[in-house]
Amino acid sequence: MTAPHDAWELVVGLEVHVQLKTDTKIFCGCPTSFGDAPNRNTCPVCLGLPGALPVLNAHAVALAVRTSLALGCTVHPASVFARKNYFYPDLPKGYQISQFDRPLATGGGIDLASGGRVGITRVHMEEDAGKSIHDRFPGFSAIDLNRAGTPLVEIVSEPDLRSAADARDYLLRLKAILEYTEVSDANMEEGSLRVDANVSVRSRGTTALGTKAEIKNMNSFSNVERAIGVEFARQVALVEAGERVVSQTLLWDANRNQVRPQRSKEEAQDYRYFPDPDLPVLRLEEPWIGKQRDALPELPAARRARLQQAFGVSDYDAGVLTASRALADYFEAAAGQLGDGKAVATWVMGEVLAHLNSEKQDIGAFAIPALELAGLLALVKEGTLSRTAAKRTFDILLQEPGASARAVAEREGLIQVSDDGALARWVDEVCAAHPEELQRLAAGEKKLLGPLVGAVMKASGGRADPKRVNQLLAERAATA
Repeated sequence: MTAPHDAWELVVGLEVHVQLKTDTKIFCGCPTSFGDAPNRNTCPVCLGLPGALPVLNAHAVALAVRTSLALGCTVHPASVFARKNYFYPDLPKGYQISQFDRPLATGGGIDLASGGRVGITRVHMEEDAGKSIHDRFPGFSAIDLNRAGTPLVEIVSEPDLRSAADARDYLLRLKAILEYTEVSDANMEEGSLRVDANVSVRSRGTTALGTKAEIKNMNSFSNVERAIGVEFARQVALVEAGERVVSQTLLWDANRNQVRPQRSKEEAQDYRYFPDPDLPVLRLEEPWIGKQRDALPELPAARRARLQQAFGVSDYDAGVLTASRALADYFEAAAGQLGDGKAVATWVMGEVLAHLNSEKQDIGAFAIPALELAGLLALVKEGTLSRTAAKRTFDILLQEPGASARAVAEREGLIQVSDDGALARWVDEVCAAHPEELQRLAAGEKKLLGPLVGAVMKASGGRADPKRVNQLLAERAATA
């Protein structure tokens, strides 16, 4: 049976606005701190007052170049700032300083988990606008210009994405690159990473691009994925009904799981771009660009490959572990101490991430240091703790930051018992309580060994050595 959209191909390109991690704005000395009182961080330059002239922030340029190089782009020795002219209440100058026909960098790309590659069309620098606030004063909109002039890079992808899931994967990988290079916090909730999705459809097997609609107002990666899926279905329904897709800007409504029109889509000529007369051509010398390239850290893709090679973790596990630089650092510290990357990966991917997700924390706030996790797993590896006892110790360590795994295990009586006398008593208790199962085990029903071992482990409070319990049960079955 043919799936509903099999005849149609989704085509997506993403425009990602990234706030650079600078202390001051791109063309003035006002601070960029988030959450300050409205309109506190402003001056004549970012308010667009007559006679105030912009001065380019050199650190913002360095971060933008670092971003471009990390994406594999070609950084151009000369780029030009241009005025993008439009009216909006939170744009005090009546234009935005951006870059148009001579951007900072072009080319590059990001490889996806699906095997595809998304090309980067361009990376350019620009200033952010202010913020309109519509829900604070009934019947009125308020303007906060603290954000006006905040330095941004806009990363424009080629229309190479063919699924909503790939769009999410692209964004996660881009976010990791931005975090590794320390150019941005890339926090969608605080607005330091914002995504616009250009979506169109075409008949499968054709190459011409359809009419695109742009989706805005997506505040999480999952919302980007959902919005693209909804818009794909909407456009397919239109063309199958013989109607045409209108080029327009759409707002994503996460509560209603739908898009709604905001305005018709502007084209470049609508903005009347021209070079900003107050800013000279940005010229970058190759030796300086080379220094920025040399200063790049190990990037996620390279680290992912190295973790697989050095610690024997799977491609999937390596991808999860390197999605966050801090998480990868935590894993490497624990794995290096323990000398068993697979064991550490199992615990980090399981218990550690489960706790972080349930508490909505990142690894920086995690209560158990990497070396202490390694110490806990060393107790399991040497046979001092069973996995059940280790899990109980882990839960206690979460509540007692700074405690020692060995000290907790000893205090709680969780140290694994290997003494044959104690083990024999628990085994005899279980055999006496389950005589029929013991006889069936003796008759060759090997599948009963596991439940009987489990019963002994339960009787011992998880302290019995499971390997020795297996041996003792086998001996009892042999003589039953």
